[in-house]
Amino acid sequence: MKNFIVAIDGPAGSGKSTVAKILAKKYAMTYLDTGAMYRMCALYFIENEISIDKKKNIEENLPLINIDIEKDKFFLNGKDVSLEIRTPKVTGMVSYVAKIKEIREKMVELQRKISEGKDVILDGRDIGTVVFPNADLKIFLVASPEERAKRRMKDYEEKGIHEDYEKVLASILERDFIDSTRKEGPLKKASDAVEISTDGDTIDETVAKLGVFIGVAKEKKARREEEQGE
Repeated sequence: MKNFIVAIDGPAGSGKSTVAKILAKKYAMTYLDTGAMYRMCALYFIENEISIDKKKNIEENLPLINIDIEKDKFFLNGKDVSLEIRTPKVTGMVSYVAKIKEIREKMVELQRKISEGKDVILDGRDIGTVVFPNADLKIFLVASPEERAKRRMKDYEEKGIHEDYEKVLASILERDFIDSTRKEGPLKKASDAVEISTDGDTIDETVAKLGVFIGVAKEKKARREEEQGE
């Protein structure tokens, strides 16, 4: 079978990354955390105190941003920033960085390059609509803002970060608005995507739901390639 691509889109905190990692291991696929790539860009501008409001700043610094991913580790210009990119400061800025055309173009190009010739599962906002519009399977995960805020709070607590629930919820709502209304690669459900709500479900239950669709999609692709003699 030719390379098999699964695109998982949805708002922040819907469970995309968590289930994608598990599914990647279960089906021996490469997992590409596209959100982490934008987070590394955001961290670069934060650490170097560079304003993203000026196009000149973006154009001058993009060539200086070197992103590398090795298993569950994320490297920015050779430094492991796996923990730094999950802080509230980066979370609060990533949507603003992700809506910049020049940054999105570079990230999309990199995502496609990394995925060449592999069985890949990617999660993000525009994977099924922009990055891989011809993905073999498109999933759109959703969850209520309150549920997603609780999950984000739990993530912060596990990392020893203390945040106010109302502040986290407000950040979730703001990010939803920014992601869904931005001009470049907005958060949008592909017309042929399967929508799945994760409200009230455990991680295992969500993984099981998606696993069924992956199995069906794999069978369809194998059958289609056999009929075409590929």
